Amino acid sequence: MLGSHWFQRPEQDTTSQEDRTAVAPATPETRPDRVEGTVLRFGPGVTAALSHRSETPLAAAVPTPTRHPRGGLRRHALPALVLLLVIAFLVWQRSGPGFAADQAAVTTGNTTVECDGTADIAGVITTNGRPGTLSYRWVRSDGTTSAVLREVMPGGQKKARVHLLWTFRGEGRYRAQAELRVLSPSRHTATIHFVYDCS
Repeated sequence: MLGSHWFQRPEQDTTSQEDRTAVAPATPETRPDRVEGTVLRFGPGVTAALSHRSETPLAAAVPTPTRHPRGGLRRHALPALVLLLVIAFLVWQRSGPGFAADQAAVTTGNTTVECDGTADIAGVITTNGRPGTLSYRWVRSDGTTSAVLREVMPGGQKKARVHLLWTFRGEGRYRAQAELRVLSPSRHTATIHFVYDCS
């Protein structure tokens, strides 16, 4: 037998129209926000598909880094090697021994100068081949001393050739002496003797 409660009629809804409106308010559509290209929707009415779409990882929007071919490394290998060689050469040049003068020597073409003649005295200063500047002066036996003279030496050049021209006038005989004094980078002296003969 079926119970009598199966036959009960539903109770009449006594709620007024205004109350029903207050209980179930209208749901205007909420404007979405944009975060890293993903649309997020809020409020009631969001379906499972939209909710799943909003939970898509943001990493998917980040572009994958492009791999460069190995040929690019080979293209830059030669310039990098040349640069390293240049740097190594400069370091070696600075860390090696400094500029130095090893010795000095003087010669002349004629050991005897005739009347009103000129003696051409050649000096040779030998260095270690490093770049630098020589300073020297000539000293003559007649009491004359030249100013300090300078010779710029490029790298790889080991000999500096300098000259003294000494002119004589008048009659007589004179035993002359010329001296080459190297002042820097180190001190050296070279001397030569010759004769002026106009008798």
